[in-house]
Amino acid sequence: MSLHVNYMKCHEDQIVHPGFTENTFTFESHDGTQALTVSVPEVPAAQYGMYVWPCAVVLAQYVWSSREKIQRQSVLELGAGVSLPGIVAAKCGAHVTLSDSAEIPLCLENSRRSCELNGLPEVPVVGLTWGEISPALCSLPPVDIILGSDVFYDPEDFEDVFVTLSFLLRRNPSGQFWTTFQERSSDWTIESLLDKWNLQCTDVPLDTFHANEKHIAGSTLPGNHSIQMMIVTARTKT
Repeated sequence: MSLHVNYMKCHEDQIVHPGFTENTFTFESHDGTQALTVSVPEVPAAQYGMYVWPCAVVLAQYVWSSREKIQRQSVLELGAGVSLPGIVAAKCGAHVTLSDSAEIPLCLENSRRSCELNGLPEVPVVGLTWGEISPALCSLPPVDIILGSDVFYDPEDFEDVFVTLSFLLRRNPSGQFWTTFQERSSDWTIESLLDKWNLQCTDVPLDTFHANEKHIAGSTLPGNHSIQMMIVTARTKT
């Protein structure tokens, strides 16, 4: 699995804050009877966590397609940035916590701004550094669903992501990690890390949740980028 993405901007609606644009995504049920519109603030060409990546739209689409399942579930988004998947989960009735690096306050601020734009001031935003078993991580309640879009961006971070995942899934062995990623290099793999941390993964075909399209939720994303999705769980004993 791999990553480095050329940012493709979805449509702009209005200026939210100096330097920020408010971008709107509308998710619709396949039969057209239900819809959800969310807005997120972006700063194009800024820090990674300040704009929407193609993988985030695909993951948000999966969250939307699973809206009945996630109601009243405890959900944590890792590396949330503008927090599109987490915001969708919260609007669908999940108990959501958003997180990004404790070392990048601008990204945490942007997550809070996303909450404000969508009328979700009660959603907590916490600083979590992957690979660190910090007080903030330990204070989280058991999590049913962990969200992560493009967290497998840099191979140097892969093990740190798994340290955090393993900790969370040990606290709730029935929990799941929903993640989308973009293939950037055939040399990058997480197979050995799955084995090391006693985890397993299941691929989720994009056509099963209507994400096998170039334009999702009224945006220009994911465009021509090749996105994949998988669900990671604790390995069951046999």
